[in-house]
Amino acid sequence: MIELTIISPVYNEGDNFPTLYDQIKNMVKTPHRLVVVYDFDEDNTVPVVKKYQQKDKNLVLYKNTRGKGALNAILSGFDYVKSGPLLVVMADLSDDLSIVDEMYQQYLSGADIVCGSRYMKGGKQIGGPFIKRTLSKLAGKSLYTIRRFPTHDVTNNFKLYRKETLNKITIESTGGFEIAMEVTVKAFKNHAKIVEIPSTWRDRTAGKTNFKLWKWLPLYLKWYFLALA
Repeated sequence: MIELTIISPVYNEGDNFPTLYDQIKNMVKTPHRLVVVYDFDEDNTVPVVKKYQQKDKNLVLYKNTRGKGALNAILSGFDYVKSGPLLVVMADLSDDLSIVDEMYQQYLSGADIVCGSRYMKGGKQIGGPFIKRTLSKLAGKSLYTIRRFPTHDVTNNFKLYRKETLNKITIESTGGFEIAMEVTVKAFKNHAKIVEIPSTWRDRTAGKTNFKLWKWLPLYLKWYFLALA
């Protein structure tokens, strides 16, 4: 069976990592490895991961090679994976790991991108800033309705990608988490097979978010209008 690589970018997520690790081990039955991507050696996630590595040979600690920030951490994770399926999971415990096995089955059935979707029937979002939540839902549902985009939730970073599909895309994102929207829009225009699965998203309860709405909003709009074109 093909191995799934789970990419988790971190920034001082030492408090959350034990719970994330336990959730992955308990919920994900698909054979997998977990690659934790960090920016700097002083990150408080690093010693916690090293402790878990003593008993788990499939746990990888990988230093961000592209420069600091969430975007570069995700890109470094993409670089690490040479082929096959990879899944981006946030270390803030917001993502719905109960659907990972189903996402993997969709990959085996030929999907190039499998989107965890908060805004389709059966999906849910719990917490989070009202403005961010509203804009995200509006973008996803409008593209689905107007453009017949294959997911209601284009902005969610909780997506499984076929690495070979990523290799065909020139990534131009410069801000942060808008990368998921860019990749999905470009893959759609390249006629990739994109599917969605209902997912529940929960706002973080520990640590500090690095999401910068007003700084990144123009970058999201760039890919939104490209999708409409």
